[in-house]
Amino acid sequence: MTSKSIDSMGKRALVIEDDTDIANLVAINLRDINVQADIASTGEDGLTRATANPYDVIILDIMLPGMNGIEVCQQLRKQQINVPILMLTSRTEEIDKVLAIDLGADDYITKPFGIREFLSRVKARLRRFENNHSPRSPVYRQGELQLSVDSRRVTLGGSVVELTAKEFDLLTLFMRNPGRAFSRTELLNQVWDYSYPGYEHTVNSHINRLRMKIEQEPAHPRYILTVWAMGYKFTDEP
Repeated sequence: MTSKSIDSMGKRALVIEDDTDIANLVAINLRDINVQADIASTGEDGLTRATANPYDVIILDIMLPGMNGIEVCQQLRKQQINVPILMLTSRTEEIDKVLAIDLGADDYITKPFGIREFLSRVKARLRRFENNHSPRSPVYRQGELQLSVDSRRVTLGGSVVELTAKEFDLLTLFMRNPGRAFSRTELLNQVWDYSYPGYEHTVNSHINRLRMKIEQEPAHPRYILTVWAMGYKFTDEP
């Protein structure tokens, strides 16, 4: 879907930000790309709104009164709310970025930020989410593992496997490309849209969690294989 088509369609955003000036500024500028925004000033209120209403993107501050943004993000992903989450924060510590991404955030922008960059990030996330959630193939199968793109459903031996949004996107990329070796940097770029050094452990942790869910023996995987000195690939063995 093109940038123009996103701009021409009404979208809804939830801005969870306790700084009224920043929240209003974000909401006003989102209207320029035809995204209407609701505002929540606490983590608890934001979580309630996000679970009760359909949103296309969530703008989430880390430093919130009460429940912080990391906790909100974690709860949203646990409840299988898979819309893009873009973190806003004045913090610059690397640990915050790593933690936010590991828990399911899709992007991270540090205050102060330029509005043009912010809107560009939001549009990119909306496009990526729509592209990743549009039906491209009814079903991928490998052995007892089956993945349906349009319903975002994974089964193993007939039993449903509960995956996070990033785990599903990662497995979809693998099953679409059996036998192809991906470096950790490639996986970061294609699944997380990150290409920064220092985030490779994020890929490793997601691979480990995914293996725990789909492999009979995670230490000796059948589906997601390690490619020495390279990264990972999905098996192409019959």
